[in-house]
Parts: sequence; structure tokens; C-alpha cells
Amino acid sequence: MFISTLAPERTSRMNRLNVAVPVDEYLTDSNVLFYLSDAVTQLLEHKEEYTQFGVVRYFAEYFSSVKNSNHVLFREYNYIKATPHNKASFIRVFWRCYRQIGKSGDLLSMHEYRSLLQLLCPDFPAEMVQSAARIVLMDDAIDCLMSFSDFLYAFQLQFYYQEFLESVLVIYQDLLSGKSPNTVIVPTSASIEQLPSVAAEENEKEEQQQDGVESSTLAQCVDDLCDRFKLSHPPRSCMREALEQVDKVSYYSFLMSLAKHETINQTIGALPSKAELLIDPEMDQELDKLIAQISVSPGSNSSGSAVGGLKEVQRKASPRRNIHHRRRMEVESDGSTEETDSSEN
Repeated sequence: MFISTLAPERTSRMNRLNVAVPVDEYLTDSNVLFYLSDAVTQLLEHKEEYTQFGVVRYFAEYFSSVKNSNHVLFREYNYIKATPHNKASFIRVFWRCYRQIGKSGDLLSMHEYRSLLQLLCPDFPAEMVQSAARIVLMDDAIDCLMSFSDFLYAFQLQFYYQEFLESVLVIYQDLLSGKSPNTVIVPTSASIEQLPSVAAEENEKEEQQQDGVESSTLAQCVDDLCDRFKLSHPPRSCMREALEQVDKVSYYSFLMSLAKHETINQTIGALPSKAELLIDPEMDQELDKLIAQISVSPGSNSSGSAVGGLKEVQRKASPRRNIHHRRRMEVESDGSTEETDSSEN
């Protein structure tokens, strides 16, 4: 019944099929108990409907959906960010649902990407989208338009490593202000008298922000952070490589280098390489079949029919909706990704 939901970077080290792993360690690292708890919660909340199909079938569909990474669709934000597997699954779902935007070459704003994300996760926070947009736009005006591929890889980095990047930002801001990271400066009356004027301080601050901080200093601080950080973080070698390229670096230029790093992309395991980002043979095959059916079907001469079929191909039921929402999905004439379809054309 239980399946491995280890984060990609942990799988090679802890493959339960090849290596004997202690039970407690496996349960902790695979988050099996988290998924079991959620499955039971969903079962109790919708007991009357689920029991009509059988409890055994319900659990089989739930864990099959987790394995296939379809379980995050339409779930709440706290759920999709709860485990590394959930995060990677949501990134992959976002890519597969909106890949056509990249193929068409459309440029979208931050608000439009937020709307697309909220079609998949209704309470997805705007702050996360804004942080991803700042990586692409290098802290410029966030109302500029972005390509799908640029936003996608930046979003992947920001969403998957959110907690770690927040800690890096605190360190960066401390270095930028001249403080040692993780230290508290208590001002004295003597130091207050020696403070420069507000105008001079603001000018100096702007210059520092443009120049960034010493790459070697930030690299050492980031390395120390990795030693004590318990959650996922990008491979140290990748961060070291990005920081060795320049003498000074800003926070967002550092993140942009990480977002473009193929090793980090492979470590997360949610997206293909940038060269293959818009290639999805499985999806293309389904679309070809759909178009062929429409072309020979009488009375199917509108693009709306193709769009409706596309929604069915792209829609992947979440585990909590496999049974509970089946009747609702059959009744609905329009899917949850209607805005996506219009943006793809």
C-alpha cells in the first residue's frame, strides 16, 4: 500500500528497494504518515460518498494519485507545500497544464501568472508569485511581461526552496547593511552621535544595493547556513559555482543563476531541461488524437470543441476528488482551467 514519496535528492541515498532502511527513518523521510493522515481525514469528511465506492478502493486511488503526482490539483496551499514531493508535483502540474503558453510564445504579467496558479490552487499566495517575478525581472518593475520558461524555472526555485531562500535573504540584508549575519547590534549614545545624515545614508544604501555584496563572503555564510539547515536546499556545489562567477552579487542575480542551473533542475526532478521544456510527446499524442477525432466528427467545426477536449486531456483529478467530485466533474460543462485554454489560443 505505502509508496515512496521521497524528494528526488533523497531517493538515491535511501532507495527502499535496494538498501535496508530503518522503519522510523523511512517513515520520516518519505512522509508516509502525513499522506495516511490526510487520506483518513478526507475519508472522514466525505464518508457517505466514499463508502459507496469502498474504502479499499478509496485508499488505492489516493496513494496511486500521490505516486503519479496528481494529488495536488485543486488542493489548498498548505497541502501542496507540506512536503518536497507535493512541491515538485505542483510544479510539474503547472508546467503540463500551461505548456502551450510557452509554445505560443506569449508573454504574461505577474498578475496573469498568479491567476493561472490560482486556477490550480485557489488560495495560492500572491507573495510567492511576486517573489518569483522578482527573480526574473531582477527587482525591476514587477508589472513587466515574462516568458513562460523564465517564470517557470524562477517559480520552481522560489517555491521548492522557499524556506532556505528566506534565510539567505536575511543573511544578504545583514551583509548589505554591514552587520555580521545572525548578530544583533545594540546602538549606544556615542554611536548615535556618529551616525551619518539620513540623506547620505540613503545614498550609500542605494549604491550598496546596486553593487550587491562580496560573493566570497556570501558563499561562506550560505555554506554555514547549509550546515544547520534541516530542510531542502540547493546543492552546495551549484551555489558555490554561481557565486564564483563574479566578485559582487545581488540577491536576485544570485537566485537567477540558481534558477537557470540545470543541476538544480535535475535535483528537484519536476521539469525537463529548458531545451525540452516545450516537448511533451505524451501530451502531443493525446492532442493529435483529439484533433483527429474532431476533424472527422460532424458538426465539430468550432475551436471551442478542441478547447473543451484539451481541458479533458490536461485535467488530472486530485486524490480527494477522484471519487468525491466525480459527479460534479461530469455535470460541469466548463473545466477549472478555462482561463488557461483561452490564453493558450
